Amino acid sequence: TRAPMSASNIAQYGPAITWVASRTVMPSSNVAWDIKGSVGIVRVHRPEARNAFTWEMYDALVDACDKAEADHNVRVLIIRGAGGAFAAGTDISQFADFDGEAGVAYEKRLDAVIDRIERLRLITIAEVDGPAVGGGCAIAIACDLRLCSERASFGVPVSRTLGNCLSMANTARMVDTIGLALTRDLLLTGRLVLADEALRAGLVYKVYDEDQLSQEVMTLADELASRKRSTVVATKAMLLRLRDHRRPAAGSADDILRECYGSAEFAEGVAAFLAGRKPRWP
Repeated sequence: TRAPMSASNIAQYGPAITWVASRTVMPSSNVAWDIKGSVGIVRVHRPEARNAFTWEMYDALVDACDKAEADHNVRVLIIRGAGGAFAAGTDISQFADFDGEAGVAYEKRLDAVIDRIERLRLITIAEVDGPAVGGGCAIAIACDLRLCSERASFGVPVSRTLGNCLSMANTARMVDTIGLALTRDLLLTGRLVLADEALRAGLVYKVYDEDQLSQEVMTLADELASRKRSTVVATKAMLLRLRDHRRPAAGSADDILRECYGSAEFAEGVAAFLAGRKPRWP
């Protein structure tokens, strides 16, 4: 029986990851790492769960970012999913027995993962084939560029599923990427943006047929790998300072997160999802 989740023990939830330094997908992390020339590729492989992230997978993703940045030959990093999905957010089983404090701790830990991607001193590309929702959408938005297939979809549908919310930082990233109006639309309605609308909104760079996507992403990555490192590093540093200048201090929304994750609606949303039934909202 799982003990109730609290802020004090959330950091220990889930097994430690084993770094995967090959093309082979290992069941211990479901994340594989490869290098092709100057391009690093991180492949998330948990197709039975539409690549929903466990904590060990989030840790493996951070480890991949560290490995890519430490390798002076790597100039571009691609993040892709397997099995017709980019990532379906966080594995919902990890929300069982949450309380408000655990919700605050969860969002802070997720913020650290997304921030690591955003702070990479490399050009990052999200290769989105299929759904990029919840935490998966946040990962994609944290990348510099997003290319997707015609069957891609983006969004954070928690208003009609679990009843939780985004952190202040991830909400700000959505606003910075697609604007306040569309962010408000997606978060309040819980709908998903399909590829054509994502292109019009500036959420994605280009849309391709799913059979062409990986090759087109690699072609772009090879081209971007020739860009001067000094310009890439300086530009990303400028954008990060601009972001930080406009963003509220960390912890400024903890009261909102605590109330939302501690709500009866969230508890029922998680229970319904895990039981495979429709929520019976209080």
